[in-house]
Amino acid sequence: MPITLLFVCWLSGCGSEKATPSQPTTPEIVYPDYAHIRLLAGSASAENASDSGHGFSTPIATLTADELARHLKGDFHFETSFTTAPNDEHPELDGLGPVFNNQNCNACHQRDGRPATLTVPSGEQRLLLGSNAGIFLRISLDDGDCHQASAENNYCQNTPVPGFGTQLFHRGVLQARDDWQEMPFIGQANVLLSYDYHSVTYRDGETVTLKKPVFSIEAPYDVSTKNSQNSALLASNVRYSPRNGMPIFGLGLLELIAENDILALVDEDDADQDGISGRANWVFDAVKAQAGEILPLSLGRFGWKASTPSVRVQSLGALRGDMGITNPLFPEESIANTAMHESYLARTGFIDTGVDQFGATEASASFADDVVFYAETLAVPARRNINNEQVLSGALLFEQVNCTGCHTPKFTTVSGEAFIGGRPAPEALKNQTIYPFSDMLLHDMGSDLADNRRDFMATGREWKTRPLWGIGLTKTVNPSAGFLHDGRAETIEEAILWHGGEAQNSKADFMALSKTERTALISFVMSL
Repeated sequence: MPITLLFVCWLSGCGSEKATPSQPTTPEIVYPDYAHIRLLAGSASAENASDSGHGFSTPIATLTADELARHLKGDFHFETSFTTAPNDEHPELDGLGPVFNNQNCNACHQRDGRPATLTVPSGEQRLLLGSNAGIFLRISLDDGDCHQASAENNYCQNTPVPGFGTQLFHRGVLQARDDWQEMPFIGQANVLLSYDYHSVTYRDGETVTLKKPVFSIEAPYDVSTKNSQNSALLASNVRYSPRNGMPIFGLGLLELIAENDILALVDEDDADQDGISGRANWVFDAVKAQAGEILPLSLGRFGWKASTPSVRVQSLGALRGDMGITNPLFPEESIANTAMHESYLARTGFIDTGVDQFGATEASASFADDVVFYAETLAVPARRNINNEQVLSGALLFEQVNCTGCHTPKFTTVSGEAFIGGRPAPEALKNQTIYPFSDMLLHDMGSDLADNRRDFMATGREWKTRPLWGIGLTKTVNPSAGFLHDGRAETIEEAILWHGGEAQNSKADFMALSKTERTALISFVMSL
């Protein structure tokens, strides 16, 4: 045998019966399938939108040419600022109010995302809500829970506050009030904001300061400012709930999730004993009522408490509610038949009853249809950093602490003939595998987040699971935006720390993680 071959055999143990010690193997890490998904809405995703302040404003790329033109018209309408009636020069813009919360859609959904969280000026204790507020108060009388919607109980609709309704309008046109000379541009009442603060400490000693908005109401229109406590608005049985504007991209896709797929996740009695018991909210559907359906109820999908069934009801309800602009679905003024409205009409002599002499509403049918279509057809931003090791580790932790118990990752939208808001759905929305990270259901989120106000069948402690897709671009689109229903959370971490109720176990598990692990989990959420 040549010397070279002998040397090789000696190195490799040729002919030896002695086994070579095996090397320990590293277990293969199996990541959840959603960890590697970049296009969260299939072909309805927006690529290359990550670094843009308009990252939520991309139309779905697969819209037809006619659909894209309609989308762009709706975009223009979305930013239209309305004016006080009458506006003889631009009658298509008049009709604002006479009481309202904002003048255009973009004010509450800045660049199609969240509004800026308001800051109390240095040296001040409170801030008066004005034209820069993307938040308002829902109001209603406390009439107990509603467990089964029917015609007999008005389909669980909230009981309005006499003379005020179910939404508090803090702004008004110049002469909205009897005392307009002393209080110009004030609506039904002044709303003031302050904050309460407290700290949360992790096991490792790190402390996070949390803030909670506190709202107070002054100078309601129905009494003099000297005797404001006698106002119907300040009665002990009135319930208030702040409502922040929310992102509007991907809404058409959420509406095309099959109803049965959502209801399959309902676990009202917590049969699996995981502490999580999602519930559906069945709500009055204005589209069905207008069509004359005998039972005008639908599954709630939108709003902070799943209190609206479609993008159409949500959008046109806000058009009439937030801005006072009547439209074909909601043709009556938001404060119709109240003492405030009657006084306004009598004092001004304006024909501002929501319709003109021909019965046309302030927003035309084409305006309404286009703005709804715009909200239905905004694309979902693609994910970022999906191969980053920290993000991948965070995906594992997201599942480990059972965030997926409510934030269900995956659905598939319906195919074939489909309708949204009573209209045929665009093909671009159909048969898409989507990752919204929401089960679309109500959950008890604990006393710290409770507003103590019922909303249809949702109790005062329940909120709908917010979709997480696109959440990592929130601050890119609007650096001053906050999270949760009243904008109280400055960061994703703060939002997690406000969780309670059915999410208490997941929050406790999150708080038990190391600093490195907490950072990884948040990095995953920020990649969405």
